[in-house]
Amino acid sequence: MLDYAIKKAKQLPKERGKQRVYAVVVDRKGRIVSESPNSYEKSHPKQKHYAVKAGCSEHKMFLHAEMRAIIQAKGKGHKLYVARVGYADVSLPAFPCPICRLAIRDSGIKSVEVTV
Repeated sequence: MLDYAIKKAKQLPKERGKQRVYAVVVDRKGRIVSESPNSYEKSHPKQKHYAVKAGCSEHKMFLHAEMRAIIQAKGKGHKLYVARVGYADVSLPAFPCPICRLAIRDSGIKSVEVTV
């Protein structure tokens, strides 16, 4: 499933200053429950909630791929896959930020696999 997330991240447009990150949430049987890229056009109240909870600034807040996929999964997620690719389509480390780590913990997701 991480390969699928990498493939989807590579399909995202290359835009200067924007990360190409893609997250996929699956259930216990490995079926996709939700998937999402970073969204630079909008945010979500949960993103703001967890940013405040993590002690992070709300400046330049955008909706992270992990957060968006968790919100869309509506509590049905078991595992989260996160892929990040660079400008040259090379996989880069995609460790969730403090904001997303809190949301992952609270969502009930049991494990996370990321590109390294």
